[in-house]
Amino acid sequence: MLIGCPKEIKPQEFRVGMMPAAVQEAVTAGHGVLVETGAGAGAGFEDADYLTAGAEIVDSAEEVFARAEMIVKVKEPQRVERKMMREGQLLFTYLHLAPDPDQTRDLLDSGVTAIAYEPVTDRAGGLPLLAPMSEVAGRLAPQVGASALQKANGGRGVLMGGVPGVRPANVVIIGGGVVGTAAARVAVGMGANVTVLDRSMPRMSYLDDIFQGRLTTQFSSAAAIDDLLPRADMVIGAVLIPGAAAPKLVRRAHLATMQPGAVLVDVAIDQGGCFETSRATTHQDPIYEVDGVVHYCVANMPGAVARSATQALGNATMPFMLALANKGWRLALAEDDHLLAGLNTHAGRLTYDAVGKALDIATINPREALRL
Repeated sequence: MLIGCPKEIKPQEFRVGMMPAAVQEAVTAGHGVLVETGAGAGAGFEDADYLTAGAEIVDSAEEVFARAEMIVKVKEPQRVERKMMREGQLLFTYLHLAPDPDQTRDLLDSGVTAIAYEPVTDRAGGLPLLAPMSEVAGRLAPQVGASALQKANGGRGVLMGGVPGVRPANVVIIGGGVVGTAAARVAVGMGANVTVLDRSMPRMSYLDDIFQGRLTTQFSSAAAIDDLLPRADMVIGAVLIPGAAAPKLVRRAHLATMQPGAVLVDVAIDQGGCFETSRATTHQDPIYEVDGVVHYCVANMPGAVARSATQALGNATMPFMLALANKGWRLALAEDDHLLAGLNTHAGRLTYDAVGKALDIATINPREALRL
């Protein structure tokens, strides 16, 4: 199979879909790899590294899309990229279709077979291709939130860990999954007063055990959110419904109850965000204010630490990428229900039920798609 890796063009996205190590694995398995020149530069990988690994360096994304049978990316294809896709081509990347009707329609119109990273499952019920970036984004959330809290950036001017005689910041994390746990780890390490909201009793017990009393867990409810927001200096949205739009847990009316300069960090923005007032921003212009509350809603947070994030993502995606290349997508998905869970579109048909419900588009069972 001929695999293509174009340069990411989403604003301030510095990650790359394939590391040189992944290229070497693919070439060793008998596949060809096209890499757009400069694709890995933002993550610290030069064209020479890819050449050494066995890739062919090409001058344009147009050539990658025109020649490659499988496209491996990081972020969802942008409009100009979607115009270059074709029926029979395989796309393997993050998609986050539920809040993105334009992208969904373009992929359906192109006929491309699109497998999304984020819904792929594992035997333990986890999301192995989402988890590495969730870890990165979760650990970044208190860091970027602390910057937004600074007075010069519009925040309250509160130091996360406080100082002797001055209380630390109150940080509320909504969701105790991978993102929430990673965020709690860093926020606690910064000395903040941390409360994690979740609805799973086993998860709250787990958090209580691993943090050994250094944070507070609380059952997530509308009443709990109403109670905590007025005292919060920072709220981190870390709620995920796999493949579906995120629920809106903080409404605009809540902002009037919050302290001026408090910060909302919406890590769920790729799935539409879990705050009603969230809108996607970029690393170049990451924050904005609504009703006196600072919002940080960068849709590709891990791009800020591109080398670490590329390595973490590449380690996770490589076995799946090789399975698709070695077996072909039909056999690879037929033999692996976990990978099949990632199929979103094929031959103009939508195959992911949560996206269909979010966008009111008819879907077919992904196993039916294998027969098309």
